Amino acid sequence: MLRGTEPRGVFDASPALIAGMLLLVLTVAIWTRGASGQPLSAVATTLFGVGYTGGLLAFGIAIRNHRYVTSDVGGAVLLLLPVLATWINDIGAYAAGHIVGGRKLIPSVSPGKTVAGAVGGLIATVIFSWLYVSWVLEPVAQLAMRRGTLLLFAVAVGVAGQVGDLAESLLKREAGAKDSSHLFPGHGGVLDRIDSLLFALPVAWAIFTLPGVLVVKL
Repeated sequence: MLRGTEPRGVFDASPALIAGMLLLVLTVAIWTRGASGQPLSAVATTLFGVGYTGGLLAFGIAIRNHRYVTSDVGGAVLLLLPVLATWINDIGAYAAGHIVGGRKLIPSVSPGKTVAGAVGGLIATVIFSWLYVSWVLEPVAQLAMRRGTLLLFAVAVGVAGQVGDLAESLLKREAGAKDSSHLFPGHGGVLDRIDSLLFALPVAWAIFTLPGVLVVKL
């Protein structure tokens, strides 16, 4: 028996609750910061941060509870596909960029990233996704993907992860900060560990919801 679609509470929050929380945040900002403390800018930044991190990561819950998933283990295995593919994308891009070098991708945003690195990351993502679906997803979760849709998934998730990495670099530049935090010294902060996932998870979820992408193995 197939489980239900995405769990309520992740994407189906009450409009009244959302409006109430917005009014509460605005009230607290105005009361504590005053008119000269730019309360609207503070609220906008806070709400963006909540949506950018928690909101985008919530798509991982939706993937784990996909309607074709029949067990908790199967849901975890399906979720690990975009998560591990994103990490492999980062590793492949880093390795190819350092070995091949060459033309910079977008030097004004992230001077360390190269075109060769971007291509290498995508190739690594495609190879890993094919192996993972064949060796893990099919036998454990009883879910398969056709070659065409698997290629689409791997490329789309790889590109989304790289765009997410660039977006986080742009945010740090605009904020005038080198690192997003100092919790992980030498790693650029917490956001540097999840920036690619923030974009990859929603893209993976959108692809998984398309008809015929995931095939149930009976």
